Amino acid sequence: MPAKRQLISSGGPFEAKAGYSRAVRVGDVVAVAGTAAYKDGAPYAPGDAAAQTRYILEVIGRALKEAGSSLDDVIRYRVYVTHIADFPAVGAELGKVFGEIRPAGTLVEVSALVDPALVVEIEVDAIAS
Repeated sequence: MPAKRQLISSGGPFEAKAGYSRAVRVGDVVAVAGTAAYKDGAPYAPGDAAAQTRYILEVIGRALKEAGSSLDDVIRYRVYVTHIADFPAVGAELGKVFGEIRPAGTLVEVSALVDPALVVEIEVDAIAS
């Protein structure tokens, strides 16, 4: 019998249009989609990598909670930045959340995100405990 599939939506403007969920839980595995800093349909803290990272981690934390998980359960994160020079600011924010958890992590520079005001996007995988 296939594992139950739980879909979590944040109500963001792109989910229905692009056909994805903020997060999906199957069994104990929770995958959170790439999350950018959108708040009330507009970019949050345009161009501010640290503020966007903090906000994104809050959104991810809410999605994980709805899926019966938490940031403490994250086993992998992937971070996309539009300027690699933002690594120190983004890394510092990641360290505040994941410093003790120490999931596998990747941070890469990309040429652009869906809006020029967005400079960070993060996705995570977790195992619900």
